[in-house]
Amino acid sequence: MLALLSRPLTRRLSRGVLLALPLATSAPLAAQRLYRLEVSPVVVVTTYDSKLELKTSFGAGLRLGYWVAGPLSLEVEGTFASAATSTSLAEDVTALTIGGSALANFGIGRHSSFLVRAGYAQADYGTCPDVSIPGAGPCGSSGVGQGGLGVRIAFTPTLMARIDGVASHSFAEPTFTNLALHAGMSVMIGSKPLVDGDGDRVYDLHDDCPGTVLGALVDKRGCPTDRDGDAVPDGLDRCPGSEAGASVDAVGCTVDTDGDGFLDGLDQCPDTPAGALVDARGCPGDVDRDGVFDGIDRCPASPAGAAVDALGCPEDADADGVPDGLDQCPDSPRGQPVDVHGCPAASPADSARERSWVVPGTVWQLRGADLDPSAHPVLDSVAASLQSAPELQAEINAYAHDRLVPSDNTRLSQRRAEAVRAYLTSRGVAPARLTAIGRGSQTLIVRDTTDAARTANRRVEIRVRKTP
Repeated sequence: MLALLSRPLTRRLSRGVLLALPLATSAPLAAQRLYRLEVSPVVVVTTYDSKLELKTSFGAGLRLGYWVAGPLSLEVEGTFASAATSTSLAEDVTALTIGGSALANFGIGRHSSFLVRAGYAQADYGTCPDVSIPGAGPCGSSGVGQGGLGVRIAFTPTLMARIDGVASHSFAEPTFTNLALHAGMSVMIGSKPLVDGDGDRVYDLHDDCPGTVLGALVDKRGCPTDRDGDAVPDGLDRCPGSEAGASVDAVGCTVDTDGDGFLDGLDQCPDTPAGALVDARGCPGDVDRDGVFDGIDRCPASPAGAAVDALGCPEDADADGVPDGLDQCPDSPRGQPVDVHGCPAASPADSARERSWVVPGTVWQLRGADLDPSAHPVLDSVAASLQSAPELQAEINAYAHDRLVPSDNTRLSQRRAEAVRAYLTSRGVAPARLTAIGRGSQTLIVRDTTDAARTANRRVEIRVRKTP
């Protein structure tokens, strides 16, 4: 072959684009380093394509590398060798190669790495003579594409032995492929350890929140994320869907200290007693304003001003049918008729005046008509009043809450009126003086929307008055 490369090259290898590959490493984050510059003198052993008629040669070279980002680095390299021809002429040909490559570097252990490289170079074999001499080897220059694999073996974090296997291929006619082994030492200049002090997998160099609590999830800036805005970072938050504005505990779960169904932070009355009914603000209600909250109050229709016990039911120390607090004579003799103020009737004329009693709904079972013994003191007072004045008669009006059909409500209230009438008869009152009327749910004293309201509505009202 006289002058393989003497004519101008009509084609050149276009420079490819190497995409950055993710860094695969088994080293802990604290053991990794940020590399900047690599300087590497090398010894080169090149085996030439048979078309070039050159023997395997030794040469030298120098590499300069720059780490662009993460595992990606760019490198320029120049090599020089003097190769003898394999023909009888035994001529020496100077081979000079200058090129650039992109490298993808993959960590091995603490500091060593494996690399893949690809690039472009210009191979020069000297100046071609005016007259080609057969067997004198190649001359001229050619663009070649380069690719290869290599490894860095670390002696220290900044000093490494590097070995690369490189293949160079020319696409000019006639094409050729050379193989080379590059061996040398790499010195890393300007490198420094990559530190992740808070263990969030974002290096301190780029971490805008370097004090993140261990276990918290972070964004790309290294700052904790908090999807529900409760100040407990995702990853530590065991209840990541907490309602906005609600108070949470140390693990991000909402709390309801008073157990009323309204979360702390949203509850405007966070100290509601257990069992009390609350409104839309989490505050307890008190329909009869007796100081005992609805839900706890067993007598939610107590007369205004009446003294009540801990359960909200009117107290009647002398059992005369007039609650304490309204009773102007709280020590009336038991069984003696009293007036509307709870005081003993002064005369038959006073006895003849109209009076009324209320048997509260708490004495009835739900949808039942059995009279509870708690109603006996009130009914005994009614019986005593009737027995003290034969001219009086009683009208018993029973009511039901509004949860049944009207006809059923009427029948149930009639049964309760009859139960009261039967008791008064058993206390010696003539049946003819008693009128029992079931009025169903025609008159509600409170809105029939809660259990407490329904209890208040199923009452019995007794009116005693003089016979017309």
